[in-house]
Amino acid sequence: MKVVVFGGSGFLGSFIADELSHRGHHVVIFDRMESLWLRSDQSMIVGDILDEKKVYQAVEGADVVYNFAGLADLDEALSKPLDSVRYNVLGNTIVLEACRLANIQQYIFSSSMYVYSRSGGFYRCSKQACELYIENYHQTYGLNYTILRYGTLYGPRSNDKNAIYRYIKQAMIEHKITYKGSPSAIREYIHVEDAARSSVDIMQPEFYNQHMIITGTQQIPVSQLFSIIEEIIGERLQIEFMEGGLGHYEVTPYSFIPKMGKKFSPSLYVDLGQGLLRIIEEFYQQINFEVK
Repeated sequence: MKVVVFGGSGFLGSFIADELSHRGHHVVIFDRMESLWLRSDQSMIVGDILDEKKVYQAVEGADVVYNFAGLADLDEALSKPLDSVRYNVLGNTIVLEACRLANIQQYIFSSSMYVYSRSGGFYRCSKQACELYIENYHQTYGLNYTILRYGTLYGPRSNDKNAIYRYIKQAMIEHKITYKGSPSAIREYIHVEDAARSSVDIMQPEFYNQHMIITGTQQIPVSQLFSIIEEIIGERLQIEFMEGGLGHYEVTPYSFIPKMGKKFSPSLYVDLGQGLLRIIEEFYQQINFEVK
C-alpha cells in the first residue's frame, strides 16, 4: 500500500516510516525538512502542512495517511498559542480534506493523553479540536480514522524537545537534573520503537473509528527515573525539584470527561533501563567524537 506519513522526519514519525517500509509498504514522508533517516526505498516531499496544493498532491493515490505533523511540545504550545492553532488544528483539517478527496482507507492521527485532561494548556485544546474535526469528517463523509494517544515516549533520534533526552543531556554535561514539578509525578514510559510497531499494528479495519491509547507497562515516579539514570551513569547527580510545570499533570492525565480510549500495549517491549542505556551511549558518542 501507499502510505503517507506527515511529520515523518520527526522523532516518532521516522520510526513509523521505517516500520512501514520494513513491512513492505511504499512510504512517502512529508515534512518541512528532509529526514535524516530517509531510506532508499522511501520517497520524500519537503513542504509545509499549510500548503494545501502540496498536501493534496502528496495524498493523491494513497491508501493510508498518518499525521504526526504540527506543534508537538506542550511547553512550546503554551508560548505559541497561534501556532498551535495554525499547525495543529488548521494543518490537520487540510490533511483531512485531502484524505476525503483522495478517498483513502484510513486516517491515523497522533493525539495525546492530555486530550481529555484538565492539564495540557493550548496543546490540549488543539488536540481536542483535532479529534472533533476527525470524528465529524467520519460522520459527514465516512472517512475512517484511528486516533492514537501516546504515553511518554523516549528513545534514539530524540532532541531537546523530549523530556528524557533533556534529563540525560543535563546529567552528562552539568552533572545535575532540574525538574519542574513534584518528585512523585508518575509517567508511563514507552520506547519509541515499541510505539512505532504498535502504531503500524493498528493499520487494520478492526481499529477503524476508534481511539487507542498506546503506552507501555513501565509506570514509575520521576524520582525513580532519575535514580536509574544515576546508576547507569555511575555518579551521584544533583537533583533539583522546582515549582512550576505549568500545564503538566502529576499522577494521571485523566479527568472525568466521558470520552474513552482503548489501551494498546505491546506484548514485547524494550526495558526502560536498556532503553535509557542506549540513549546515554548515543549521547556520549555525540559529545565524544573519537568514540566509535
